[in-house]
Amino acid sequence: MSILLAPSILSADFSRLGETVEILDKAECDWIHVDVMDGSFVPPITFGAQAVASLRDKTKKPMDCHLMINHPETQVEMFRDAGADRLTVHIEACRHLHRVLQQIGKAGMKAGVAINPGTPVSLVEPVLKMVDLVLVMTVNPGWGGQKFIESCLDKVDAVRKMAPEHYVQVDGGVDLDTAPRLVSAGANVLVAGKYTFSGNPIEQLAKLRSECCTSA
Repeated sequence: MSILLAPSILSADFSRLGETVEILDKAECDWIHVDVMDGSFVPPITFGAQAVASLRDKTKKPMDCHLMINHPETQVEMFRDAGADRLTVHIEACRHLHRVLQQIGKAGMKAGVAINPGTPVSLVEPVLKMVDLVLVMTVNPGWGGQKFIESCLDKVDAVRKMAPEHYVQVDGGVDLDTAPRLVSAGANVLVAGKYTFSGNPIEQLAKLRSECCTSA
């Protein structure tokens, strides 16, 4: 698989989200990553399905929604109706993970499963046939701009060996230094928030693409 870039709008200027997504639509990236937080599973509150709906016509790129929320089963149809292409839910937030993943598939969206830095990789194995993406959090979820957790490189490697045909997505501390190492470990979808918006997003993503292609 080629390396996909999924800039996170969590680090964008919230007052200019529509304009930001239009810029990303023209940038060197593949998906638009939306970090959904509920103030319960993680302390901050960010976006909901309404935000996805308002941004959907700003881009033709897939809307990759990462649900850092408790009870994601209550939100699946809302995100479907808003135009989300993919929903990724956390193992730690789902009491009935199989049921939630089935629900996402029946709603017509791609399903992914996410694990926190402290969650064993082995917990992913029972649901691999129900998803095409495993998200390895490389920081503790909740805030953008956190320091990359080096030990997560081993988790990325373990997931890649367990799921050789899947997307292995990473989220947290992705930049020009960590991206090549993550790709070498087996990641092929890179979520970058702070890095993308630390300068001109189009230029930042072009540099990241060049770095990833060199290391792939």
